[in-house]
Amino acid sequence: MSGVIDILALLFFPGLRYYFHIGYHGTNYSGWQRHPNTVTVQSVLEDALHNVLKIPISVSGCGRTDAHVHASQFFFHLDIEKAWHFDLIFRLNKTLPDDIAIFDIIPMEGLPHARFDATDRSYDYFIHTYKDPFLSNFSSLYLINSYDTALMKRALKLLLKYNDYHAFCKLPTRNEHTICNITEADMFIDESGDKIRFHISANRFLGKMIRIIAGKLIDIGTGRVSIDEFEHHLINPKLPQIVKPAYPQGLYLSKIKYPYLDIPPRSTFCRMLAGEGNSWKMI
Repeated sequence: MSGVIDILALLFFPGLRYYFHIGYHGTNYSGWQRHPNTVTVQSVLEDALHNVLKIPISVSGCGRTDAHVHASQFFFHLDIEKAWHFDLIFRLNKTLPDDIAIFDIIPMEGLPHARFDATDRSYDYFIHTYKDPFLSNFSSLYLINSYDTALMKRALKLLLKYNDYHAFCKLPTRNEHTICNITEADMFIDESGDKIRFHISANRFLGKMIRIIAGKLIDIGTGRVSIDEFEHHLINPKLPQIVKPAYPQGLYLSKIKYPYLDIPPRSTFCRMLAGEGNSWKMI
């Protein structure tokens, strides 16, 4: 299923659940989830939908992102009893700020859930090792003179062997459990060696988990943490340790899959940052 759904088709199916396919740049927001006295992506979207549809709106997202974290693909669902008779995508995109975009509106059969039905989530974390003002809001700056890519890759592949990430969560006790099944863990570097990208996919993620892992990988690559220390906390996940998440601006929620829905991200910027063609190589 791809492309913008024909608005006329929606008119014949009032009272449906709709999936909204969106993307956002998170620099100006305190994360996805609505919180009092702060601006979040969810609150801006719900306000925009309310202004356009003239009804109370509450949406359910496919997950949560931290403050200043981006999403090149994100889904939320919304139940609407009465059909609209105008181009809702156009109206919303005119109403929303430039850093939030609606790509598709997809009518769904039954009552699928944008969060609980997702089977696979992917994140990409971007690092640049030289100061570049044009990357400062899109990638995380770490002024590293040299780093050991082989060690970082070895550590990254250890993630595929374990599934309890209690030690890599900022507030693990807030979760019912800390089991995450990681299915992909890869590292890429550009031709100049100045940019690094980590790509991790799993069925679920814990709070700040990717940023904590990225911070540990940077420490391993620069010799501050050993492979054995890293694996020790995977083997003994409840062993106390100091966790320091990597910077948020390099993190992108980049792909969400459902058993009934798997469409490519519409945003091209994240793909350009990842390096289309042969400018990046897998380590």
